[in-house]
Amino acid sequence: MMSLFRPCIDIHQGQVKQIVGGSLVADQAQENFVSELSAGDYAKMYQRDGLNGAHVIMLGSDKANKEAAQQALSAWPKALQIGGGINLENARYWLEQGASKVIVTSVLFNGAELNRNHLIKLSELVGKDKLVIDLSCRRDHQSGSGWVVTTNRWQTLTNLAITAQSLIDLSEYCDEFLVHAADVEGLKQGADLELVQFLAQHSPIPTTYAGGIHSLAELDAFEQACQGKLDYTIGSALDIFGGEINYQSLVEKNQQSLK
Repeated sequence: MMSLFRPCIDIHQGQVKQIVGGSLVADQAQENFVSELSAGDYAKMYQRDGLNGAHVIMLGSDKANKEAAQQALSAWPKALQIGGGINLENARYWLEQGASKVIVTSVLFNGAELNRNHLIKLSELVGKDKLVIDLSCRRDHQSGSGWVVTTNRWQTLTNLAITAQSLIDLSEYCDEFLVHAADVEGLKQGADLELVQFLAQHSPIPTTYAGGIHSLAELDAFEQACQGKLDYTIGSALDIFGGEINYQSLVEKNQQSLK
């Protein structure tokens, strides 16, 4: 079993950007990188390099973000997953626009409480095989251990802890988990390896980890921690987003893993 690189296209105000996790408030954010390339350009790049399952994330519901997302989906139909403001009203629309799967978080919660009825409805609406649940989380500093799911652009802590049982329960309704470690996302200071180990041990379905992988040495540490059971995404640390990790080296790594 080998970990695969799952790239991202984060869109803010119609542009492809990398921002510091949890810094997006009132449509303003601390930016690590703003690209001169379009969302469609990145989609074509990922298609060329055979990087399936990339995540297109709309950071805000403005028209410019939607148009950029549609451009990405049109560039590589039925291959990219989309998240950011996905709900019961628009989930099928985005699948019709060419998304392979929809990624959801906030729609599953009423404030801090998980709305199981919404979860069931959404799973039935798009099909379990088309649904990815984003379990972006922060450390639970009150209890001193574990992680709790966050919503509202990682600003709101929910009552849903990431436990072995909660992962099993949620997996009944979706095809994958996407887990951003919001405390380290965008900071390029290292992955949350305890979270990585926990997910590798307890997640019953395919899971992609995001947050803090900033070097090839850190990637090696991630792969050792998860024993190849998790996939990963890297944003700010990639050279195509202004970082130092060579994008092409990850493409080659994927090709070797898929042989």
